[in-house]
Amino acid sequence: MTAAFIYGAPSPGLIDTPVGAVQLSPLIPGSTDIAALPDAQAHSATVLAPPGTLERDFVLAHALRALEPGASLTAFAPKDKGGARLKKALEGFGCVVTETARKHHRFCSVMRPAAPGGLSEAIAGGAPRIVPELGVWSQPGVFSWDRPDPGSVRLLEALPALSGQGADLGCGIGLLARQILTSAKVTALACADIDGRAVACAEHNLDDPRVNVIWADVRRPLEGLADLDFVVMNPPFHDGGAEDRALGVAFIEAASRMLSKRGVCWLVANRHLPYEAVLASAFSTATVRGESGGYKIFEARK
Repeated sequence: MTAAFIYGAPSPGLIDTPVGAVQLSPLIPGSTDIAALPDAQAHSATVLAPPGTLERDFVLAHALRALEPGASLTAFAPKDKGGARLKKALEGFGCVVTETARKHHRFCSVMRPAAPGGLSEAIAGGAPRIVPELGVWSQPGVFSWDRPDPGSVRLLEALPALSGQGADLGCGIGLLARQILTSAKVTALACADIDGRAVACAEHNLDDPRVNVIWADVRRPLEGLADLDFVVMNPPFHDGGAEDRALGVAFIEAASRMLSKRGVCWLVANRHLPYEAVLASAFSTATVRGESGGYKIFEARK
């Protein structure tokens, strides 16, 4: 039985969490899936609520489902990233809410009602599903979950047929990988992403014996990925909603380490991101192969 659990990684000093609390965030590789928790058994829950409505309600509903009646739930979020709407969301499940504010966050404390309402609807609203517009599995909260990302579309338009062993870094639900795999000359493709929900969807979407889907943080060494023929990526440049250009730099450096001496990296980046210097440092050549719609496509060779 899970005595206590936490969803998310609060900033140090923001809130006290129980020692030994089970981590549930899909953005922390190795965490427990919140949907896998048994009903009405946990004693307490701490939730850093996601900003998106469907994702937030899905998480809150699962937290309430997993708590025993009368158990405590503390949900919080930055005021400008959903915190101002938390109280109303919890009241919608039938909770009596005590709300406080500090450090630009809203904190809502509740006791799990004996019979909270609306849990099934909220769980269904945020659950994985096939998105008709994409024709693949996705889930609210995953990056660009219900529409093609414009940067990935630009990269797909420029991407040649690839061959050999490669990787898709930050693979998401697998839209880039699906096209890569149309080349019969691709012998193996590792698809890595930090979002466990995206990884689960990619496993559905990439039903191919050549594929290995990995739940991992690309900024850390990935075992077994070396001497690759190609890497393809649409690297992220936001962390927790704030722009962080170091993310893209880390992806480029990771790609360079993984590639063979004749390997190639194809990547798309927003036009304003200054990746030219790190590409020049990590690769022998880096050529712009396309520039439109606010994006740049690079072909970088070792």
